[in-house]
Amino acid sequence: MKADSIISLDHGSGGLASQNLISGLFLKYLTCPQLRDLEDCAILGEYAGRIAFSTDSYVVDPLFFPGGNIGELAVHGTINDLAMRGARPIALSLALIIEEGFSFANLERIIASVGRSSEEAGVAIVTGDTKVVPRGKADGLFINTTGIGIASHRHDISGKKAMPGDAVIISGTLADHGITIMSSQAGIAIGGDIASDTQPLHRLIAALLEDDPARVHVLRDPTRGGLATTLCEIAQASRVNIAIEEDRLPIRLAVNAACELIGLDPLYLANEGKCIIICDQDEAEEVLQLVRRMPEGRDAALIGWVQEKGEGRVSLTTRIGGSRLLEPLTGQPLPRIC
Repeated sequence: MKADSIISLDHGSGGLASQNLISGLFLKYLTCPQLRDLEDCAILGEYAGRIAFSTDSYVVDPLFFPGGNIGELAVHGTINDLAMRGARPIALSLALIIEEGFSFANLERIIASVGRSSEEAGVAIVTGDTKVVPRGKADGLFINTTGIGIASHRHDISGKKAMPGDAVIISGTLADHGITIMSSQAGIAIGGDIASDTQPLHRLIAALLEDDPARVHVLRDPTRGGLATTLCEIAQASRVNIAIEEDRLPIRLAVNAACELIGLDPLYLANEGKCIIICDQDEAEEVLQLVRRMPEGRDAALIGWVQEKGEGRVSLTTRIGGSRLLEPLTGQPLPRIC
């Protein structure tokens, strides 16, 4: 297939064009033996532990952005969803809905990044599917990834497990992905080396849980809705109040400036390579230092504490000493972010 060609409806027909697309493109970059068998499902090995299972769909606009593209975002996002329950990801599926007329060259770039991200993470794409829909029915490309993982420990990490006295840690700087997508959508050249933070977090979580999983009560990645909305979800699920401090929040100067310029609150912007860690207060400093030693967590910060049992409120102590109540995100200020 020529690099300047486009995807046609024939590529989704299941016939010769579909076979050529699979063999000439997908199997060029996705090299897992189970996938190459081209069976209707993959048979995995035997694993000891509880099975974790997650699925997510990706419709980001634009498909390519500083720091990544829809392909690696899909791989990283599902890996991270498994990791947030303390599971070790072992396999992914990849399903694509492609609009007729989509550039083959762009599709190849995306699949190449899927293969590279999967290989670097050590989590194979073992099965998949491709559908092609008529022009105007899909807006380019949609991706669904499903992941399977294994939780070898018996400790239950859940958004319902935050307890009074716990420390709240964020693994890195906030709003990098959200402001990158916003500026790309608006065609605004903000500068300051702003780029998406998309990255897999399973190795960081594995290191965190290796010695003492029980000290970690909650893990969540603050994607859509950002830090504020995710903390509100945790507070409501655990029936506790949470207080964070503005001075402790790690936000890049360029990101903060861009948010002020556009009129956005970084606490409500998406993150694709960061996680919230809620852990025993007595273990907080050790947890923080461990996270900072990992490349994915070098900018980690302790940002607040879980307070008393209550109605599930989240408050922010401002730099001038005031208090601001954080509510869950309403509306959709940043469409098509992931």
